Amino acid sequence: MKVLILKPSSLGDVVQALPVLRLLKLHRPDSEIHWWLDAGLLPLLEGDPDLAGLFPFPRRRWASPLHWGEALASVRQMRGHRFDWVIDLQSLLRSGLVAWLANGELTVGLNDSREGACGFYDVAVPRPSYHTHAVDWYLETLRALRVPVHSNFTWMPVRKEIAGQVRTRWLDAGARWVVLQPGARWWNKRWPVEHFAELVHRLAAGFADLRFAVLGGAGDAPLGQVIAGAEPGRCLDLTGKTSLPETVEVIRAADLMVTNDTGPMHIAAALGKPVVALFGPTEPRRTGPYRQGDGALRMASLPCVPCMSDCCHYARPVECLRAITPDRVSQEVARRLGPARERAHAGA
Repeated sequence: MKVLILKPSSLGDVVQALPVLRLLKLHRPDSEIHWWLDAGLLPLLEGDPDLAGLFPFPRRRWASPLHWGEALASVRQMRGHRFDWVIDLQSLLRSGLVAWLANGELTVGLNDSREGACGFYDVAVPRPSYHTHAVDWYLETLRALRVPVHSNFTWMPVRKEIAGQVRTRWLDAGARWVVLQPGARWWNKRWPVEHFAELVHRLAAGFADLRFAVLGGAGDAPLGQVIAGAEPGRCLDLTGKTSLPETVEVIRAADLMVTNDTGPMHIAAALGKPVVALFGPTEPRRTGPYRQGDGALRMASLPCVPCMSDCCHYARPVECLRAITPDRVSQEVARRLGPARERAHAGA
């Protein structure tokens, strides 16, 4: 049995699609599974024990006609594998075309009407309801293939060497760590950085053993500087300093994550870490931290929430996030850290 999974991006979407890989391999241990993945995300799945191979998708390079020959060569390589199943979990026009060109015996995808990709599939799987979580929708493709769906799997196996390096380089074993993720691809998904700084002040005052690690890419460095400056002796600014595998292991080593709606939030949920997620324009029931809906904070009372748009047209820009106060988030962090810690926080 040979299987090709198409889910090139984004980081959060790929993480949410991993249960499909895990359950396929558990159901068919003899299967040979390959994944079509954005070249920038290759470190996330390189060396994965359940994968036989990766087909890189260098998006920007292949956008130029000068490199279309490379794209065709990659498709020929896919066809040469003679896949039994091709599963498209991206379900956009581009991935639907690739799924069709891969020429598997059976092609399954999501019945997503955005770009008409379902016309390339033998089986198009509908979303059970508008609010069905993305993870559960992806898993519907397995039900269509008669693959058992359950939760008895390891979502993201530990990389012991990298985990050891993370502990040695950055995270003191004697401290409890809260990871902060202040960045997001959409500007209107970002909780104000001054709110993050105030949250650090509050938590540092209430929890003597807490330390804070700020994650993000190089472009998030100004945010990291502001937050770390709130409590210089208690904060570790890792923006732009961690590889993707290192980011995973930093989150695994933490006790809790406070995050915007972005890819690392899904990593934390996949690792079973308590998540306090700050939601504005998007719908947490669809794309929030999986099975941690109570950890998603939002201002549902505003008439525009969720707008599902990357632009904010409200009279008070990004009020949906500004109105989530550091005090409210601090209380939620205390609750999720546990009753004893909550009492210590309240006493402070």
